[in-house]
Amino acid sequence: MSSNYRFAAPFVVRLLGLGLALVGVLVLLLAGVVLAASLPAAVLSVGLVVAVVVALLVLAGVAALRRRVVVRLDAGGYRVRSVRGAGVREARWKDVEDVTSPTVEGQRCVVLRLRDGRTTTIPVDVLAGPADAFVRDLQQHLDTGHGYRRLA
Repeated sequence: MSSNYRFAAPFVVRLLGLGLALVGVLVLLLAGVVLAASLPAAVLSVGLVVAVVVALLVLAGVAALRRRVVVRLDAGGYRVRSVRGAGVREARWKDVEDVTSPTVEGQRCVVLRLRDGRTTTIPVDVLAGPADAFVRDLQQHLDTGHGYRRLA
């Protein structure tokens, strides 16, 4: 049994807002340069067309990011993608020594410590779904990977 976790919608919307705000700033800078340098209006028109194309690329990139699997938990281990500073990107469950849930730079995280001393840090607030459900699922996969069974 495997579980896939994607980016949370609020996180994706923040990225979209940031990207579109940057496009807007570039348009304002271009308009200022055209005005200050007394350039022809065609320069501004071309710049606006380029800005629209860039905005569409931002939208497409964010849509692709929303569909991307960020954390995959399966019977053999885990894989983390698209998380900056995650550390070890994938490992087997047998290599995981313990799991902690600290707050790192104001973000609630799950840290998987491996037997060799390396770590994987997963910020749970950027994942879709409740953080507690992710932690329970992670614990279940970890227990199964180590051969533990719950007592009835």
